[in-house]
Amino acid sequence: MATSKKYDVVVFGASGFTGQFVVEELGRVTSEEERGLTWAVAGRNQDKLNQVLEKASATIGVDLKDAVDVLLADIENEESLNDMAAQAQVVLNCVGPYRFFGEPVVKACLKNKAHHIDISGEPQFLETMQFKYDEEAKKKGVYIVQSCGFDSVPADLGVLYTVKNFPGRINTIESYLTLNAGPEGAVGHYATWQSAIHGLANAEELRNLRKEMGTKKPLPKSGPKLENRGPAHWSEMLQKWCVPFPGADASVVRRTQRFLYNNGENCPVQFGAYACVSAFRYLVLLMVVGVVFGVMTKFSWGRWLLSKYPRLFSLGYFSHEGPTQKQIEGASFNMQFIGTGYSNTVLEDGDYDGPPNMTIATQVEGPEAGYVTTPIVMVQAAITLLKEMKKFPAKGGVMTPGTAYKDTSLVERLSDRGVIFSITAPAASN
Repeated sequence: MATSKKYDVVVFGASGFTGQFVVEELGRVTSEEERGLTWAVAGRNQDKLNQVLEKASATIGVDLKDAVDVLLADIENEESLNDMAAQAQVVLNCVGPYRFFGEPVVKACLKNKAHHIDISGEPQFLETMQFKYDEEAKKKGVYIVQSCGFDSVPADLGVLYTVKNFPGRINTIESYLTLNAGPEGAVGHYATWQSAIHGLANAEELRNLRKEMGTKKPLPKSGPKLENRGPAHWSEMLQKWCVPFPGADASVVRRTQRFLYNNGENCPVQFGAYACVSAFRYLVLLMVVGVVFGVMTKFSWGRWLLSKYPRLFSLGYFSHEGPTQKQIEGASFNMQFIGTGYSNTVLEDGDYDGPPNMTIATQVEGPEAGYVTTPIVMVQAAITLLKEMKKFPAKGGVMTPGTAYKDTSLVERLSDRGVIFSITAPAASN
């Protein structure tokens, strides 16, 4: 990892709710296999950053205070961001919501030729950064790699993993996410809730952006159009009710597929993302909450109420405090992928106007999604970038995880850390 920069990695926003878990995970990794990696934490308040290092040291059983430097950097202070980025080979940006706080960090990284990794699940921010800065990043040889957390590495790399293990051409892949809570239940943090509020409130801006970027133009298909399953459907395979997943997965996967197609890959995969609900009564409750949430985001007073009382309007699933340690330890996730397509025999015959004749099932499973899996993914994404940059496409750019890490060992690295990719049903004839 030889570089002229002082640090291989700087964790920006280290004292935030997610940032503290990223610090812990990076501390584990650097005390085990990556002992030569140099890193620092950055944020606005030195006392809070020192407290994060103290807490992380106690949690992982390794003293970090003498090994990890503290840098002061503030979103509202451009000079401080430039100073931070000038010292870093990779900045791990944990400061969200990114629609409010993300762009100044991206600009500082570009100016100072530091690679940037975020964990954003906000499509408007992600696609705006690609639209505004992709060409500059390419010219400067800087990688701006987006959505390197639970949003959306399991989905994006899960699709590529499924395609890789399919002996033919996949036409469609659908993902089905199950979030498992432990005996203490599950709670999300306020920052995620806030991102959802403003993402839905500004959905029209995203539609206009896509028109301007030209990404609304349909990609070619290698078979029948992906089925529109409506606002809810019953999965016979999973024996669960399913609803469209409202996160960034579909946006990220489609951007990856568009990039690969534009760079000479075969026909892109059609993708649909769903979340599973265990019982019909929860489905009804979820849909009622969704309607209320959607209506309230259209009005300033509604957004204020949603932001002020997240626990009330999410029925306890989001709070300003976030989950407890016991809730985090008891949670896990499973994301299943069902792919359909055409066998090599059919492709050789040139007869793929009919229905697909093969199906494959794969999965990605791991620990709690937001504050265990996300730090694991973010840290391994940084290490993979540092070690395997020559395997990245082009010489820089604003990229999705699938675009950046397609030919790297990230899947294997994640599996070694407990985020496991596997085949559950090998490709077989229908």
